[in-house]
This record gives sequence, C-alpha cells and structure tokens, in this order.
Amino acid sequence: QVQLVESGGGLVQPGGSLRLSCAASGSIINLMSMGWYRQAPGKQRESVASVTRGGAQNYADSVKGRFTISRDGAKNTVYLQMNSLKPEDTAVYYCNLRKFTTIVQSYWGQGTQITVSS
Repeated sequence: QVQLVESGGGLVQPGGSLRLSCAASGSIINLMSMGWYRQAPGKQRESVASVTRGGAQNYADSVKGRFTISRDGAKNTVYLQMNSLKPEDTAVYYCNLRKFTTIVQSYWGQGTQITVSS
C-alpha cells in the first residue's frame, strides 16, 4: 500500500503564492509518476501538473508559467509551487502517485483546500 500526506493549503489573496507538499510512504517501488489534480465545486477533477520518475514534467495549460512541480526522490516528496494565484485556482488539490506492478496502480491523498480570494 501507499500513503500520501499533503500539506500547504489555505487561503491566499489573488496574485499570491502557496507551496503544496505531498510525502509518499509505503510500497513505492516501480514508481511511474507523481502529480497534482484539483477539483472545484461542480466540476470534474482535472490534472494540474505531474512529474515522471525520470523528471519529465507536464502542466495543464491553465497553470503553465505560474505553477512549478518538483520531486525530491530521496524524500519521496513532490511539491507544487503556485505563483500568481487566481480565483479560478480555488479548488481541493489532490496528490496522486502512479506505480506499475502488473497493472498501473493509482493512489490519492486526502486533498487540501486552496481558496484564492480577496
């Protein structure tokens, strides 16, 4: 099993910054990627950013140039640095980890609320 513990959410004014962290523990061999998703009220969960074991990054168009994902392999932790936050970034943010055994397995954190409001 894999456990994901997120931290760093909260309330921030438009234009502000926040950094999310997600620490993974448990059986994380054969890691494929770690990343962040978000879900706003009344909307589907969407991918925000991800980073593969090899370091390749992918971002949603809506956050390119504002958000940066990084991973500390030694600590099994992924970070999401969010700058120039907008009200439309308000959502619950979820950490995701994917690994491969005989199939691709996906694990989720409990979610952390980010509210961008003045």
